[in-house]
Amino acid sequence: MSGHDKTLRAIFSDPVRAGIKWRDIESLLVSFGAEITEGEGSRIRVALHGVKAVFHRPHPTPDTDKGAVRSVRRFLQATGIQP
Repeated sequence: MSGHDKTLRAIFSDPVRAGIKWRDIESLLVSFGAEITEGEGSRIRVALHGVKAVFHRPHPTPDTDKGAVRSVRRFLQATGIQP
């Protein structure tokens, strides 16, 4: 299983997990062809398959909280991506 597969499964696991490294999520999004642009502060804009979203990079730690994981999961579902 590749790192991207592990990240995708972690995003879709129930109960929702916290602590997924944000760099792993961004890398996964890029692997699906997402365009990522920098916004203000810790914001990033992501566009994939005609769906757009804005996320905040977690800081000061690189780990996501459950709310961020839920948001990424909804975004991926909207683009038709599931594990």
